[in-house]
Amino acid sequence: MSLPSAPDFPDTVHQQWIYQQHPTRLVGAEHYALKTQPLDTRLDRDEVLVAARYISVDPYMRINQSAKPTYNPEPHPLNTVQSAGVVAQVIASNTASLHAGDWVFGMTGWQTHARVHVSALTKIDPAIAPVSTALGVLGMPGRTAWFGLTEAGKPHAGDIVVVSGAAGAVGSLVVQFAKRQGARVLGIAGGAAKCAWLTDTLGADWAIDYKAFDNADRLSAAIQALTGGVDVYFDNVGGIATDAVIPLIRRRARIIICGQISQYNGGLDVPEMGPRLLHHMLYQRATIQGILARDYLHRMDEMLNIVAPWVKSGELVFEETFIEGFEQLPDALNSLFTGEHRGKLIVRI
Repeated sequence: MSLPSAPDFPDTVHQQWIYQQHPTRLVGAEHYALKTQPLDTRLDRDEVLVAARYISVDPYMRINQSAKPTYNPEPHPLNTVQSAGVVAQVIASNTASLHAGDWVFGMTGWQTHARVHVSALTKIDPAIAPVSTALGVLGMPGRTAWFGLTEAGKPHAGDIVVVSGAAGAVGSLVVQFAKRQGARVLGIAGGAAKCAWLTDTLGADWAIDYKAFDNADRLSAAIQALTGGVDVYFDNVGGIATDAVIPLIRRRARIIICGQISQYNGGLDVPEMGPRLLHHMLYQRATIQGILARDYLHRMDEMLNIVAPWVKSGELVFEETFIEGFEQLPDALNSLFTGEHRGKLIVRI
């Protein structure tokens, strides 16, 4: 099936960011090549042509660029389109279940258009929430936060839950989910503005600016003074934050390793430090569990049935930071590690 050009096919140009070079420190445009070519509008049976509207940048992308094995046996292959979650709009369809104008989610990567089999797409209902939430609160970050906290963290009413990276896409949801479980929550974030947002908007009981401390001991003393001890630690950051929290864990504490963003720029291939302070795990008979969003992909509907009504009613705060323009994707990925955004970072096409 061949389709004529249309207004939704801007000059029938198809652009892709091709991942070409392994970064050893910060990732940027120098590690990619921008490829421009004519848009192929031919569709085979059950194929759909989509145009990207919102493209995700996430910390896990930097993990996948590690030269050494991670949760994937091989790193992201060079000379291929950068993989990413995308919210797109159908502009042509050769299947009965999707029509022009429908909104969909798919792992179509950093490209302006994609020809994909219908089975690789999930239809989005724009009546529930803004479609961009399929990349955030109603997507992978939401799934990570919900199952990571409730199934690995198992918070009880009255527990002290500490969240590092608490102003990020996952951390900001963990703060709110923990409060809904009856826990008292301390969020660790960078900067006074983020900390004020955690307490004033998200409802955290306390917030600490890690940038105000020059070592883990001082940060640990501040956390201890506020909380008196930690039952659940949801770790998105690693580094100084984790060194500060582990000595404060209580009996049977649960530590969830969701991310180690402080180590991603160079620390994955040549770690800055090995496992530390594990004697406290022995003393308190605590547990450490790593969690990945993919572990719960088959339970996505379960999470949506619980969380989507909170989003639709306005009970759950979700913040999205938009960067405008397809050409900004490499710099947007880099800004996850250097920027001042809150919540989910998204590039709008």
